[in-house]
Amino acid sequence: MGVAMGITGMTRPLMGQQTAGPQPVIIDTDIGDDIDDAFALALALRSPELKILGVTTTFGDTEMRARLVDRYLTAVGREDIPIAAGPASTTDNLMTQKAYALRTPAAIHADGAGFLLDQIKKRPGEITLIAIGPLFTVQAAIAHDPATFKKLKRVVLMGGSVSRGYDGNNGERSPADAEWNIIQNIDGARALFSSGVPVFMMPLDSTQIHLPEAERERIFGHGSPLTDQLVLLYHQWVANTRSHNAIPTLFDPVAVAYAFRPDLCPVKPMRIEVDDKGFTRAVSGEPNAQVCLQSDEQGFLKLLLDRMTEN
Repeated sequence: MGVAMGITGMTRPLMGQQTAGPQPVIIDTDIGDDIDDAFALALALRSPELKILGVTTTFGDTEMRARLVDRYLTAVGREDIPIAAGPASTTDNLMTQKAYALRTPAAIHADGAGFLLDQIKKRPGEITLIAIGPLFTVQAAIAHDPATFKKLKRVVLMGGSVSRGYDGNNGERSPADAEWNIIQNIDGARALFSSGVPVFMMPLDSTQIHLPEAERERIFGHGSPLTDQLVLLYHQWVANTRSHNAIPTLFDPVAVAYAFRPDLCPVKPMRIEVDDKGFTRAVSGEPNAQVCLQSDEQGFLKLLLDRMTEN
């Protein structure tokens, strides 16, 4: 797809294109609240195009989230993947899948920001960070060592809203909103967009893809160790989330899919600024992000279903 100009003031290979061999990735997630993080991790695990170097947790009780990932990865036979906990933060948001996490022994996990920086030092210019939660881990890494953080290959971000906000309960569209991941840590978002790292942004405009009941039940009925974890986490999410529709919205898996199937979410260069209310505004000036405003929803759902039900 050629080259991308203007993100960091220099010419780089366009980071959406595939390279030889699995791409090394780190996933930074607030798994345990909504259900889409669990689907995002499942898609990454079932995608041979990706080599997961580690999972870091972000937002709220990050040690509890790391315990959830401990159980999840152990259940699917991937204890080889390191897990690190980012900085804890204060929140009254309900962790809907806490009971799942509590079923595994407590452990002290490595520092998430330190783990991320250590991995970048080992593989400068090679690692894609898939950021699918509020950006506390990212902010801590930038604050500690901005020069090393800048050696990431790219960040694929689920976050923000350019012209489409959260859809209504009946699918009605709304103008741009302050999106959850951004509004929970505005300073972290600003730090990322000014870091000099290529940012590939999957906002609400392109990530509000629903998992229809028939496809959901086909995944849940597959009966693999991985899909069994999704069943458990899904039912805890439904039981503890009264205000939500029981149909999952797959925000975060779109970011994972983009890492190896950029054709599903074409991007355009934009300059994004984060205002004091957490809105991500497209403004004039030098681009600091590549933004997907519309995704191939049917293509994405086919990819997800195929990967989740492969033997």
